[in-house]
Amino acid sequence: MLTLKNISISILLILAISLSAWSILLSNTQTSNETIDPKQLDGYMQDVTAILLNKEGMAALKLVTPKMIHYPQDDTTDIQTPRVTFFRKSPQPWFIDADFAKSTHGINEILFWSHVDIHHPSDIENPKTTLQTESLTIYPEQQIAKTDLPVTFIQPDTIVHGVGMLADLNLGTIQLLSKTQGEYGPTS
Repeated sequence: MLTLKNISISILLILAISLSAWSILLSNTQTSNETIDPKQLDGYMQDVTAILLNKEGMAALKLVTPKMIHYPQDDTTDIQTPRVTFFRKSPQPWFIDADFAKSTHGINEILFWSHVDIHHPSDIENPKTTLQTESLTIYPEQQIAKTDLPVTFIQPDTIVHGVGMLADLNLGTIQLLSKTQGEYGPTS
């Protein structure tokens, strides 16, 4: 049995639902019509561990960072204190640490700067290797690293200083491009 009270409550409930739906529809329409300023961030992540797979489904790159901020302009991402692992054909990967990094155009190019440390543990073919510089650009798909700045190359018993570097992280080849000066000191 319908009473005036039940009818009134039902009408009020239908009216409230209709107004809520209209409000949601209106706010979605306004948001989609607004233009996004490409200089403003459009997303961020915290405590990130991301793994990029190659065409065979194997891990090619791993990124660990406390914070990433993405900007739509040039598809750039600012990365705080990144720790990047480049997996390669050798049993040991390359590790890259820095205070800051910025990837552009997705991950086609990653620029690391401020206390950049590149490290490769020893394996069957190569001794433990560390490279230190203040700025480094990595091309993940080609697994190429380069810089025009001073570089310190460290292996057991050997330290070489140079300016400019080109490295093939997959093959493990490193070229210091100019002004190289080395120290050799065998351990006893």
